[in-house]
Amino acid sequence: MKTLKRIVAGILSTALLLGMTSCATTKQTEAPADAAAFTTIESGKLIMATNAFFPPYEFYEGEKIVGIDVEIASAVAEKLGLELVIEDVEFDSIIAGVQSGKYDIGCAGMTVTEDRLKSVNFSTPYATGIQSIIVAEDSEIKDIDALLGGDYKVGVQSGTTGDIYMTDDIGEDRIERFSKGNDAVLALTSGKIAAVVIDNEPAKAFVAANAGLKILDTPYTVEDYAMAINKDNVALKDAINQALKELTDDGTIAAIVNKYIPAEG
Repeated sequence: MKTLKRIVAGILSTALLLGMTSCATTKQTEAPADAAAFTTIESGKLIMATNAFFPPYEFYEGEKIVGIDVEIASAVAEKLGLELVIEDVEFDSIIAGVQSGKYDIGCAGMTVTEDRLKSVNFSTPYATGIQSIIVAEDSEIKDIDALLGGDYKVGVQSGTTGDIYMTDDIGEDRIERFSKGNDAVLALTSGKIAAVVIDNEPAKAFVAANAGLKILDTPYTVEDYAMAINKDNVALKDAINQALKELTDDGTIAAIVNKYIPAEG
């Protein structure tokens, strides 16, 4: 089954990619440690595109955008001697914006996929995500096979891997796309669709906030999260990878992830 292959491939790629040290990108100040000089779109700043409706990776706390991606990107920017600037945009515009040079990085629970690698480079992964399936508590959908084999309408956030994988598995006719994950969940609560496929951490938040929903026990797929970077900015990629390595080695990234996703004991 394609789903199981993706789960195994995701686990293996995480192990392999985390063991790699990576290459470079751009900026006109001195880069950290032994990284080459790099450039950014705006001197002294690292412009990050995100979609701030993906808790706990990025979400609004009042008027401020916070979350795992935000804190990791902020720590990377600090390592590079830069100010992090966050642009909240539609998820499916992030890759194009990075590719065109509008943003330095895309950081939004962004999964490394073969298709996206045609348009942008990615940093080494800094987190692992699980795509989960949300259904109503009384749903007749009991597992992934029932969802894939039925004739159910499935909600996804446009441009996400949930969108990509589900479209591949069940076809366009059964997919309902939404610009935000919470819009898909609202459609589920009102009975317009039978399920939502989304990252497990936002899924847990949505289920906690909406009575009558549950997450199926078996994950749909496992994937790596990384920062998208312009292909022409190899020096920036190298500098970011060096910063991520240092932040991994000193425990900073683990502490940030654990802050938002406490280990289950």
